[in-house]
Amino acid sequence: MEGIEVDPSNRIETIVRLDRQIWDCLARDDQAEVKRLWSIRSMVAQQLGITGAELRHYHEAAPAKGDDASPCDEEGGDPDPTSPMPPSPPPAPLILHPHQTPPAAAQDGGDWSTWLVLGGRGAGKTLAGASWIADQAEALKDGGRLALIGATLHDVREVMIEGPGGILGLPRWYRPDGRWIGPRFHPSRRLLVFPGGCEAQTFSAEDADGLRGPQFHAAWADEYCAWIGDEALAMARLGLRLGGEGWRPRLLVTTTPRPTRALKALMAEPGCAITRAGTSANAAHLADGFVEGLRRLYGGTRLEAQEIEGQVVDDGLTLWSAPLLAACRSAPPGGYERVVVGVDPSVTTHGHACGIVVVGRIGDQAYVLADRTVAGVSPDTWGRAVVQAADDYGADAIVAEVNQGGELVTGLLRAVGAGKRVHGVRASVGKRARAEPVAALYEQGRVLHVGAGLEALDEALMDFDGRAEGQDRADALVWAITVLMLGEEPLWPRIRSLA
Repeated sequence: MEGIEVDPSNRIETIVRLDRQIWDCLARDDQAEVKRLWSIRSMVAQQLGITGAELRHYHEAAPAKGDDASPCDEEGGDPDPTSPMPPSPPPAPLILHPHQTPPAAAQDGGDWSTWLVLGGRGAGKTLAGASWIADQAEALKDGGRLALIGATLHDVREVMIEGPGGILGLPRWYRPDGRWIGPRFHPSRRLLVFPGGCEAQTFSAEDADGLRGPQFHAAWADEYCAWIGDEALAMARLGLRLGGEGWRPRLLVTTTPRPTRALKALMAEPGCAITRAGTSANAAHLADGFVEGLRRLYGGTRLEAQEIEGQVVDDGLTLWSAPLLAACRSAPPGGYERVVVGVDPSVTTHGHACGIVVVGRIGDQAYVLADRTVAGVSPDTWGRAVVQAADDYGADAIVAEVNQGGELVTGLLRAVGAGKRVHGVRASVGKRARAEPVAALYEQGRVLHVGAGLEALDEALMDFDGRAEGQDRADALVWAITVLMLGEEPLWPRIRSLA
């Protein structure tokens, strides 16, 4: 190997010399030579059996003369024994993709206060966050205060700080001779101390109250769509109140998208800048065949759009997209084999609406006939509206959810004229889990909208996320189609044989 000296008797020094040559090439901006040397370094390290841990111990044990003392947990104390060793030197200079680079402006053209990075699995979201937060620490120096927030504290440490794309893995923490000059993580204090004195505290979205009190110059929230609830982000924003000359507190949110109301609201905020990327944008740094394997498994499905392409389905909304619903418009055929009215009841006059949706079936095709949903009325009034819908369309069954109200719901419907057509159904899984098989029928073209006045139902379906209250129309439709097309058991009499 031209220009490369390999000394099997001094394995570590061989790699260190290669590292120094790589950094010399970086200083000259000789990218081609950097790639060639790194390829050789990887091969030599493998042949000599050198691990990253050996290199880290070497650099820790032999600091150069005149270097600053290693960062300590307390001033004048010994190094924190729980602090992780720094990672081995990176393979190449850090070159960020466009979606990993801070945007120039928000979606509305103004200055941004929130940067939202939406990406598929492995698209480099973590690296974008780590690089940005390190930039903030470098600009703030001593006295700077940052927040690192993940779904759990484990996620903050294992992904945001110590992960392959995390803060400790950034190339900037290595000197040209390969020695470590980066931040120190003190897990017992939940604190990351950067060179220059800026400090980043770690927080879990599970403990929103932990964000009460502290204040910050900037914050990074990772995998926001995996958080339970929105309170932690609200508390973090209330803590973004430290300023300074020319400094504006900012928030970075990195996540693989999910169709939630919280994400939709975040995307619509003034001052929010959005960058997007699919898994393929970072394919060169992923295992061979990873992207192709995912596409073979999930190609053409919602999971491909969401988890691989990093898209928020229909701008981040739901299981039903506008094009999907537009494609299911049709004329009513008549002559239905069965008709069912789905009901998502309201147990109070001033509660959410009572969802009432009528669906018919011919063979293996379902037809949405009417949306008779009513709001702000008494139980007696919505009960009569249900019976009227059933009478108008000749329904042979009324399917009402009884999780709230129980037998009072079925009793009310029978009292206002539903008779034996009433069947109670009880939800045993979440709204979204119930809705997904129904949405799949839409994707297969087995559900058509044939009635007039279904615009509000279409909007409800596109806004359905399975978490929020007030999704009554969508719930009623899901129950009706589930019973008609997927065989919900309570609709039919149960037959038992007696031994």
